[in-house]
Amino acid sequence: MKLYVSEGNPHCLKVLAAVELTGVRCDVQCVSHEERVVPFLSRPTLPVLLLPSGVHLFSSNAICQYLFEASGQKSNDLWNQWLEWESTELQPALLHALHMAVLQGKGAEASKALQGPLNYLDQCLSKRTTPYLTAEEVSVVDVVLWGALYPVLSDSHLAFGELQSVQAWFDRVVGLKPCQGAAQKVLQGNGLQGLKSFMQRQPVPHSSQRRDTQPFSGSPTEGEEGERVVSEEEMESAVQTWSKQLENSPVATERQHPILPQEGKRNILLTSALPYVNNVPHLGNIIGCVLSADVFARYGRLRDWNVLFVCGTDEYGTATENKAREEGLTPQQICDKYHTVHASIYKWFQIDFDFFGRTTTEKQTEIAQNIFWRLHERGFLVEDTVEQLRCESCQRFLADRFVEGVCPHCSYPEARGDQCDKCGRLINAVELKNPQCKVCGQTPVIRSSKHLFLDLPKLECQLEQWLEKSTTAGDWTANAKQITRSWLRDGLKPRCITRDLKWGTPVPHPGFEGKVFYVWFDAPIGYLSITANYTAQWEKWWKNPQQVELYNFMAKDNVPFHSVVFPCSLLGAQDNYTLVNHLVATEYLNYEDTKFSKSRGVGVFGDMAKDTGIPSDVWRFYLLYMRPEGQDSAFSWADMALKNNSELLNNLGNFINRAGMFVSKFFEGCVPVMELQQEDKRLLAQVGWELRQYIHLLDKVKIRDALKHILNISRHGNQYIQVNEPWKKIKGGDADRQRAGTVTGVSVNISCLLSVMLSPYMPTVSETIREQLNAPRSCVTTMLRGSGSFVCALSAGHRIGDVSPLFQKLEADQIVALKKRFGGQQPEEEPPHKKKPAQAAAAPAPVAAPSGADPERAKQLTQAIADQGDKVRVLKAQKAEKAQITAEVAVLLDLKKQLALAEGKRPEPAPQKGKKK
Repeated sequence: MKLYVSEGNPHCLKVLAAVELTGVRCDVQCVSHEERVVPFLSRPTLPVLLLPSGVHLFSSNAICQYLFEASGQKSNDLWNQWLEWESTELQPALLHALHMAVLQGKGAEASKALQGPLNYLDQCLSKRTTPYLTAEEVSVVDVVLWGALYPVLSDSHLAFGELQSVQAWFDRVVGLKPCQGAAQKVLQGNGLQGLKSFMQRQPVPHSSQRRDTQPFSGSPTEGEEGERVVSEEEMESAVQTWSKQLENSPVATERQHPILPQEGKRNILLTSALPYVNNVPHLGNIIGCVLSADVFARYGRLRDWNVLFVCGTDEYGTATENKAREEGLTPQQICDKYHTVHASIYKWFQIDFDFFGRTTTEKQTEIAQNIFWRLHERGFLVEDTVEQLRCESCQRFLADRFVEGVCPHCSYPEARGDQCDKCGRLINAVELKNPQCKVCGQTPVIRSSKHLFLDLPKLECQLEQWLEKSTTAGDWTANAKQITRSWLRDGLKPRCITRDLKWGTPVPHPGFEGKVFYVWFDAPIGYLSITANYTAQWEKWWKNPQQVELYNFMAKDNVPFHSVVFPCSLLGAQDNYTLVNHLVATEYLNYEDTKFSKSRGVGVFGDMAKDTGIPSDVWRFYLLYMRPEGQDSAFSWADMALKNNSELLNNLGNFINRAGMFVSKFFEGCVPVMELQQEDKRLLAQVGWELRQYIHLLDKVKIRDALKHILNISRHGNQYIQVNEPWKKIKGGDADRQRAGTVTGVSVNISCLLSVMLSPYMPTVSETIREQLNAPRSCVTTMLRGSGSFVCALSAGHRIGDVSPLFQKLEADQIVALKKRFGGQQPEEEPPHKKKPAQAAAAPAPVAAPSGADPERAKQLTQAIADQGDKVRVLKAQKAEKAQITAEVAVLLDLKKQLALAEGKRPEPAPQKGKKK
């Protein structure tokens, strides 16, 4: 195993200490902060543990847990709960504190930022009877928390008040030699200043409020409140809001088309990056563009904004020509076929476009050519001769996406003809070393051709002035700003807008017959032409910057064309076009530990999700829960099952179902009278606060973060029910029965609120909850107006409908089968040689001794066992479900049995309770 660390990186403290404490043999390599160790991540991430099987672990907590597991220590629920608290509660506060202390010199503010989590830790430690957090001996929890807190607790300039229990525990752990050694290696005796180089490379942490929860129920502080104290004023305000009910509340109305801007309304024009027509979208495409945009569109409608959501297929270009050739169809037939495929996929995912169009239309030609002529007339186009790569075998010039070679800047071997995915630099295709045609594999030759260019340097001043205003006033994601700045920093160059192709919008200029517009000039104009095909009054949206706010949703690779190239086209056209106000870009979603690949059968594509039997709302939930907002994330079957079973089934679904069942079972289906006590008022205030955070975050397009507040509310509700035990109180005297009624009534109203908050994320589940509760339609809009209003939507006497469970458990064997199905041609859990062993597995001979040894096979199986053992340990480190881990252990035992046979030994009999593979 190899462990990659860097000096001055605080996350490396815990892993270095864990290596020494566990004694696990590991080659430790110190690299720079900028080293990209994990090939499929777009940004440098350290520390990283590279396992013998080739799997990368790049979460410092997962690495520590893996090392402790490998040394023989078994994980338990207490470990997992503390590690979750460290990552979700302590780390955000810690990063904020380190930023202030190291980069801003604000020691006092840094101390305040950490006081809440430290107070909580001190309370827990004060009630422990063991010297360490979870046991008599030091565990992974102690190492992880020590590593996180060492930079701040060891600095004498930061004051945290009386934390006697924390200090005593910290002194015990810091006295361990492995911890001392780790601190010296990472900080080099420089204290907090040793982190400066690392911290300067980190994004500025958001100072939004955190929900400081206890890491687990049943802890020494069970029943106590978290750090956030609810004031009497908050409780009183929450009760006043609650008592308003739904009187005079507006009722949601159906959309009337065409939707046009309205005076006095917030007019939102919302676009999702146009998916290329000949590619079936995979999960990463769906979350990066259409699903994220759909959530915001649905949310905007609930907020009573005037929203127009348009999208469509991008249909011109070389890829369409090639696909048509492959399938024996015309380009138009290919577009017709795959446009229908895309529309069907998005319909199944419940993407609620106002209009889903396409770019192969007369309006596209009309508008694109109009913009072209306006640019030409104003002197923003220049003519030049271009050297291009031409494939003599295919008899045509090669579009950028159809040539690949070695990057001239970083030597990445699979750089495209326009951009290198590794270093991000723009490339002229003729600069590639060892270029190859991606269609036939032949080496192309260089030929000259006359083309037109958009004179970006001439527009640069206008662009910078507009960008300064838009990025300051609008909600641009950090990566969108960064990518745009990097383009401007390098200086803009004229950008070719024509191509030697047949399938595209024709260039109307004399001398350029037979040429078409290049896709990155033409495709964004598709937003305009699609809107024009929706309504003849399209200019009220696209030439109305005074009244209209434009949101663009996309993955980060599309940013430069939406923040630089397309705005320059519109600025140069000088026709009062609406330019983007809010550019929302995601990072990449990978598949397990690799990339999606249709050709290799790796990953779930849009047309396959329906066949899994998992409802589209559950797909939506998990993709949004994992939405790559700040960094790349990865789809994982094990994690999807975990989130479904824990968050949806056991948390959200459990609460809503119990609340409804109590009404049906104990109160004959009618909401009981509620007499609020202090505890109920406190809960109303907590729920109201979570609702306000949800609205604040979604207003800022923080879609993933807002979802967590929905789950926080159901957690509050579950705890409220558990503490009050209405199923017991209903059997008691009048006071107890009244208490049971209040708890039930409040809970079922929280369920109603949750149905509204879920609406943008899980529209079918949201509607189902409201149907079960027989909730009035006006609750949908009332609760999300303004800063949020948690009103009593279901008053005493309200009759609810039939209540039934909302979610189903994803079973371990189901997940194992799905992972294998979408794992590609060679499933990673089976070594390549595993076609032969089926005979041995199908016909074992428990009585007769093996006939002879097979050294080569034994060698292969030994490696397979090592890989499978790594897999089991990784699952444990990732806190996978016990059933899944058991299934993988069964595979491991089977491999060991086969190894015994291959070595000429009699395998030991397997336990009778062994699971089927």
